[in-house]
Amino acid sequence: MARFKLYVISAFVTVLVLLGCERARAQNAADPFRPGEILTYDVTWTVFRAGEVTATLRTTGQGPKDAYQVTATARSEGFVSLLFNVEDVLRATFDPHTLCSEGIVKNMLEGRRHKDTRIAFNYPRKLALLDERDLTQSSAPPKHAESDIPPCVEDVVTAFYYLRRQHLEVGHTIELPVNDGSKTQRVVVEVQAREKVQTPMGMFDTLRVEPKVFSGLLKRKGRMLIWLCSDERQMPVRIKAMIAVGTITGTLRSVTYEKANTPRAEARSTH
Repeated sequence: MARFKLYVISAFVTVLVLLGCERARAQNAADPFRPGEILTYDVTWTVFRAGEVTATLRTTGQGPKDAYQVTATARSEGFVSLLFNVEDVLRATFDPHTLCSEGIVKNMLEGRRHKDTRIAFNYPRKLALLDERDLTQSSAPPKHAESDIPPCVEDVVTAFYYLRRQHLEVGHTIELPVNDGSKTQRVVVEVQAREKVQTPMGMFDTLRVEPKVFSGLLKRKGRMLIWLCSDERQMPVRIKAMIAVGTITGTLRSVTYEKANTPRAEARSTH
């Protein structure tokens, strides 16, 4: 059952964000995302509702040079929640101009497992610094690890926003360095086709993208496809993971905008 959960939630969240294209070194005049944006996805496993994933973008302060921070949450629901409860929260920080990740904090509550993981990217030392605690075993010593990184790297959340700022064309193949606390992996992405996708928000013209994350970042067999809307926002509107336990699908349910750094209650919906 633990393995089932990891496929349903971890695979979906990872696929949502493990995408990329050629490195952007300057912020676009018309950005596809802005602080205050909230994306909400329904996740299903075969015919069952599995849970919900949200991604909320804010700034760390009020200045124009302040970093962006995205909070991604994954919660199990319904039948899946009865089998294995999940409440994961990931907070990642990145430079809005270079798109380089500054680090990520992950609080993962999954059944009987509860871990706090912190990854900081030290660019002057060219190191990823990982510190992890098992919150179910207070007497257990924390884990510490260091790994090499390139001059600019993404984590499993910031890669999502990195992708949205890129120019995507069918037939292109791209590589993106991603670090999740161990060896940096170069995720290869194929931009495959243009397709129409129906969602609760309506019909979208999309680009179908396939990240080659299996046997690299994800040590298991499978295939993943992502459909990105082809307008200026380039939001993932559908994510599908085809793995041993079945097909997991995440579909965009809503896009809302709130005032930057304000409570979610002030958010408004848009298409």
